[in-house]
Amino acid sequence: MNRILPLRPAAVPPVPAVPAPASRRRVSRSFWQQVARRLARDPLTLTCLAVLLLVIALAIFAPWIAPHDPFATSMTRRLLPPGDASHWLGTDELGRDLLSRLLHGGRNSLFMGFMPVLFATAIGATLGIVAGYAGGALNMAIMRVVDVFYAFPSVLLAVAISGVLGAGMLNSLVSLTLIFVPPIARVAESVTTQVRSQDYVDAARATGASALRIVLGHVLSNVLGPILIYASSLVSVSIVIASGLSFLGLGVVPPEAEWGLMLNTLRQSIYVAPLNAILPGVMIFLTSICSNLISDGLRAAMDVHA
Repeated sequence: MNRILPLRPAAVPPVPAVPAPASRRRVSRSFWQQVARRLARDPLTLTCLAVLLLVIALAIFAPWIAPHDPFATSMTRRLLPPGDASHWLGTDELGRDLLSRLLHGGRNSLFMGFMPVLFATAIGATLGIVAGYAGGALNMAIMRVVDVFYAFPSVLLAVAISGVLGAGMLNSLVSLTLIFVPPIARVAESVTTQVRSQDYVDAARATGASALRIVLGHVLSNVLGPILIYASSLVSVSIVIASGLSFLGLGVVPPEAEWGLMLNTLRQSIYVAPLNAILPGVMIFLTSICSNLISDGLRAAMDVHA
């Protein structure tokens, strides 16, 4: 008598596994190691980085290394040329030591260069990632509000906002942050829209992961690089616009030291002491060009197709 064998369940095809967090960390670590190796072979970027770090260090330690009080005036020693025994870079129109003013002015200029970009990156990246991942009506609502700011040139918008709020560092910080939020949000939305259609995001959705977990664990790590590269290119723009606001009397107010404000106060002395008058402009140019070249170097190093 034949014995009836029990039926065996059909073989279930294996479900593709989502890469483990440790695997993703290894990939991310190898990527940043490759970026570091590329930067190490870029002498121009490294030189600009060293110059920018030196300027930042001098600004941070200005109260300890400045040879004179940046606010002490002396009408008998006004507009001394660079090379004076007691004032290496000369003095300004009120007899204040230019080297000390430049060092202390770097604190305000660099603050106005980095902080608006930092705040705008936090706000703009959040808006752009939410709009790019959610899509639909929410994307339309956020991005149409952002597009309104594109109707005005950045400099004109910064001058208008500062003119309404009034002069002062805090008001300049607010105005610069507002003009940098739209472009950062636009970049973040564009990159997030591309990332959300990738296979690993679909695999995470299939496992039942929440939207917040997908954004923090999968989307953010892939969109943060392009956002930070673009944001780094805005540092030089922020320094130049902030100096322009101070030059127009809408930024840092006297007697505080700031490179744009120093240009304004020294412009009337350009025919009498031209070297003294151009020193703040040299610092603005040097800092902004180094920031731009560092941003270009980072972009080239992080280009995986290069």
